[in-house]
Formats: sequence, C-alpha cells, structure tokens
Amino acid sequence: MAFLYLPPLRTNPVAQLTRLSPHNTNHKISTMSIANELTNQANSYDRLAEVKRFDESKLGVKGLVDSGLKTIPRFFHHPPDTLPAPKSDPRTRPDYKIPVIDLSGDRAAVVEEIRRASATLGFFQIVNHGVPLSKIDGLISAIKAFNELPMEIKSQHYHRELGRGASFQTNFDLFQSRAASWRDTLQVRLAPTPPDWNDVPEICRNEVAEWEKEVVKVGDELLGLLSEGLGLEKNKLKELSCLDGRMMVNHYYPYCPQPDLTVGITSHTDPGVVTVLVQNEVGGLQVKVGEDDWVDVEPVPGAIVINIGDILQIMSNDVYKSVEHRVLANPLQEARISIAVFFNPGIRENIYGPIPEIVSSEKPPVYQSFPLTDFMTRFFTKELGGKSLIDYYRL
Repeated sequence: MAFLYLPPLRTNPVAQLTRLSPHNTNHKISTMSIANELTNQANSYDRLAEVKRFDESKLGVKGLVDSGLKTIPRFFHHPPDTLPAPKSDPRTRPDYKIPVIDLSGDRAAVVEEIRRASATLGFFQIVNHGVPLSKIDGLISAIKAFNELPMEIKSQHYHRELGRGASFQTNFDLFQSRAASWRDTLQVRLAPTPPDWNDVPEICRNEVAEWEKEVVKVGDELLGLLSEGLGLEKNKLKELSCLDGRMMVNHYYPYCPQPDLTVGITSHTDPGVVTVLVQNEVGGLQVKVGEDDWVDVEPVPGAIVINIGDILQIMSNDVYKSVEHRVLANPLQEARISIAVFFNPGIRENIYGPIPEIVSSEKPPVYQSFPLTDFMTRFFTKELGGKSLIDYYRL
C-alpha cells in the first residue's frame, strides 16, 4: 500500500503545489495541517509527481518530521536488498577500526600512518590538527540552528540552481535516484569561484566563512602528507591544483520514524581528491570493508574525518583507495549533523590521470586520463551510489 504524504494530484497539479508552497500568502498552511492531509492512495501512486510535489513544497525532510508524519513517503523507501542488514553479533564481526592519527607526532611516522590508512580503508581521523575545538563546535551549532529555523524562513534558501554559490535542498540527485535518502543539505561552493556570501544563510554565514580558512590549512597540510606518502615532493598535489576546488556540504539528518526502510546517504564513493569532515556526537557514518562488512566511524571529540576520493585513487594509480561509505537513517530524536568539504582540482580544463612520476614499466597506468569537466559532468548526471564512475575510467 502506497503512503502519500501530500494530497493526491487531481486535475490541476500546479494549483496543488501553489497551495502547499510556504510562500503562498493566500493559503498559509502549517506543517500540522500538512500532516492532517496525509492519506493512503494504493492505486494512484505516481513517483515523479510525488517527488516534484515534495520538492516544490520546500519542506525538506525536517519539515516532514515537524508535520508529525509517522510513515515516510514511498519514494524514500529503498529496495530491501540495498538496505543495511541488522547489526550482527559483535563477537562475530571482523575487528576493524578507523585509525585515529595524531598529527603532532614524528612526521615520517605520520606520513606512514596516513599512507597505510589511505591504501587500505581509505578513511582515517586526525587529531592535534591545529583547529580549535570552539571553531568545530561553533560551526556544527550554526548549521543545526539553520536547519531548525521556522519553515517559512529556511525555505527561502531552498532551490536547485547550480550556478548560485549556495543552495538548500533535499538530495542533490532527488530526481535521478531510484530512492531518496533521509537528509537535508545546505551546499556552499567555496572555490575557485567564491559564493555571493549574501546567498549563504545569515545565521551560519560567519561560521562557514571562518571554517573555510581553517579547512584550507588542514587541506594544505594533508595534501603534503599524502604527496610524501606517494614518494613525491610535498607540494606535488598542491601544484596540481588539488587544494583549489572546494565544495562544502552541510548535512542534517533528523529523526526518521521508519529508519529500517531508508538511509541517510546511500553507499557511494566521493568523486574528488580528499574529503575533510566534522560530525557531531550522533553516529551513523559507516565505511565498507571487505565484501559485505561495514565499520562505524565513531565520533571522536575534536577529531576531523578524512577520506580518499575517486580522483586521488586515479592520480595515485590505485595506491590510495576511495572506499564506499554510507550513513544510516537516524533513529534518534537528536539530529545528526556532518559538515564535509570536498577538495577537487581547481583547473577544470586540465587533463587528469595517474601522476607520471608514479607510473613505470613495472607499474603501468591502470586508468585513462580525462578532462576534469568530463569527470564532474558524469558525476552530477547520475544518481549517487557505488564506484561506477571510477570504474568507467579504468583501462
């Protein structure tokens, strides 16, 4: 039986959307009135129409939760065979742990720890990275405050215009994916073209701007360590403009009333060079290890999570690994918050592939080279999931 969270489409869908818009001054409705209109329509489910109606309502999943919704809309349902399996007995699970690396240690030892983690799990956390805890906590609090603004204020930022520097939406691939995921996202393009800061919500604008300064320092140090781990000069990845393209995504995972039917983010790899992420105390991030096992990335106070992206796996000629990861739907009343900055090459017209200094007759290139524009176009025109993008460029 299909559960529709908004009234079924009738003869005038535009009128329906207008009536539900938070900006319609003639038909102000509360989130509670939306909840009262929820109904089951077993024989009239039109997925595209429902997705469109949801997107144009600008509610986001937080708005659905606030409406009192108890059953999630059908287009958030993931196929059973793709959903996380129930947690197995910890005594039978493989003993994997995401490394926590202290950057204040001996440099050669730190390089080796990062090289080993990047070549196996593709994930690690760093501490003693130089970023004050107050900056991390302030950013997380500001993103939380934005997502918990009244709907009529927050929805003013909801749109899918790629050319603008900042946007708020539910699932960037909402219209391409087979099933939506239970999260809202504030996305801010940082570099090489900075945003119009007036487009960034005022409630978190200063914290986002301050975080960019801090994350560039972290990224600079990290790329140096990763370069050295490949046997290259410290500035090699930086010279290839890998510090210059930066996108910030601020995810908000509210309580999900049916977390066994959906996910927060489906299993995927990140497309860029590296991802630098901070998270609050609510867990849910998992990394795939082996064929079917998943390990939790446990929140560590003050730590920054690092993971390798597809482009760095290609540039390293498979020395470093971009690993699938996911976020479970949040079963807790307290929201999960994570803030990720994706570092990408900043010169999109350049050709990227295995770094020449790494390849040899003994270790020939395993990927073809490509323009970055081609790579990113392919990423943004498919649904999020798996490693199909990186496999496309494998020789």
